[in-house]
Amino acid sequence: MYIPPVFKETDVYKVEAFIRDHGFGILVSANDGVLWASHIPMEITKNGDGSLVLQGHISKANSQWKSFNEDQNMLAIFQGPHTYISPTWYTHENVPTWNYVAVHVYGKVRSLEGEELYASLKSLVDKYETRIKSDFAIENLSEKTLKREMRGIVGFELVIERVEAAFKMSQNRDEVSYRQIIDHLARDGEAENKEVAELMKSICPHDNT
Repeated sequence: MYIPPVFKETDVYKVEAFIRDHGFGILVSANDGVLWASHIPMEITKNGDGSLVLQGHISKANSQWKSFNEDQNMLAIFQGPHTYISPTWYTHENVPTWNYVAVHVYGKVRSLEGEELYASLKSLVDKYETRIKSDFAIENLSEKTLKREMRGIVGFELVIERVEAAFKMSQNRDEVSYRQIIDHLARDGEAENKEVAELMKSICPHDNT
C-alpha cells in the first residue's frame, strides 16, 4: 500500500489495538488466477508458538477456502473511520481530501479444524457478546446445532508476516488548519466525523492541541 511517510503508523501496539476495535475486514486471495475477497470478522491474537495471527472463518460454500494453504500469500484489509475534508477549513487555498485509517496485513494461511476451530469461534463470539452484555455462549448450543454449523464453515489462521498501516489524519497541515478541521468535524452530527475528530486529537502532531 502506498503510504506517504507522514501518515505511516509504525507503533505495533496501536495497530494491534486498531485491528481489535475494527475487526470486520476483507480477506483477499488468489485461486487459480482468480481474485477472491470475503467481508468477514477476524480476530488478532497469538498462536501456540507466540506468533501474531489473524483468525476467522468463511462459509464452506465460499470457494475462497480452496486457497487456504501454507504456500498461499493472503491479504487482510481493515478500515477505520474516514471522512471528507473541505478546503474551506484550511488557512490557505488548497483542494479537498479524505482522512482515513487503513491497515493491510500480509501472511500465509492454514486451515483450522476441530478443537482449534471451536476455540477460535468461542473467542470471537465471546468478544462481541461481551460488548453487548449478553450471556450467550456457543458452549450452550446443543451438540446437534454446533456440529451442523461447524460443518458449514472453514476456519483459518493467517500468520502475520508484514503490516502496513496508514493513519491519514491531516498531519501535514499547519496547526491552525489542524485545529479548524477538528472543530468542524466535532460539531458535525455524523458519528464517524466525531470519531475522526477524536482520533485527530489523539495523534496531533502539534503541541498543546
